[in-house]
Amino acid sequence: MDNYQAVLLAIVQGMTEFLPVSSSGHLLLPSQLLGWHDQTLAFDVAVHGGSLIAIVFYLRVRLRDLIAAWWISILSSGNNRHGNASCEEAKLAWQIILASLPAAICGWSLATFIEQNLRNVFVVASATVFFGLVLGMADLKGAKNRTLKEMTWYDAIIIGCSQAIALVPGTSRSGITITSALTLGYSREHAAHFSFLMSVPIITMSLLYKGSQLMTSDSSDLAPLGIGIVFSAVTAYFCISGFMHFVTKIGMLPFVIYRILLGSALFWIAYSQ
Repeated sequence: MDNYQAVLLAIVQGMTEFLPVSSSGHLLLPSQLLGWHDQTLAFDVAVHGGSLIAIVFYLRVRLRDLIAAWWISILSSGNNRHGNASCEEAKLAWQIILASLPAAICGWSLATFIEQNLRNVFVVASATVFFGLVLGMADLKGAKNRTLKEMTWYDAIIIGCSQAIALVPGTSRSGITITSALTLGYSREHAAHFSFLMSVPIITMSLLYKGSQLMTSDSSDLAPLGIGIVFSAVTAYFCISGFMHFVTKIGMLPFVIYRILLGSALFWIAYSQ
């Protein structure tokens, strides 16, 4: 992989990791249209590391409060000496952990099957279009009046199970979790915010898993890896910030249309091969 490819793929990863548009579909396009080889495991770890840096920096204040409240809830052993706000934050922190478990379990047990059987253009195209339409329906029909203070354990489990579906390439992790939250009646802003909070543990676990595989693989040129971290982090940060402003005013329709166009392009590639 040369530096030009590293820059392009890192920007694509950063732009699509947190938007509901399927990063898998976008990363397939350069390899299919330009004949590039699939990115190496080391580069995959690098760009996901950049994405993690971006989301942690963007949510740094909220994450600090959540971690502090979660730790207090453990030390307090269930008593209510800390305030109501801290109790709410602690509950949300535990709900994020609960919501992360289905994807972690399924990812650990099905990673090899998915890699061998589902990572192809037709699957990615189908999932991109289908779950794009589901996102549009959820945005159209959802009540969009609930906040994270109203998050229940049932809701956390449902959204967490939907995140596991994102293991199918083309689904989009952010897309399917936002879809589930909208279906449950949460506002666009709070649905996106919870999706972003959920991304921190799941990306961290993904990095640990891929990092353990990387320990036994060949070393890679460090320049593309550094480029991948920097460009994916910077691009992801600005995409997250822009998305939160954009989605509350415009809604999900532009992303639905874009997914249909992207899926159609992938179908064309699949049938022209």
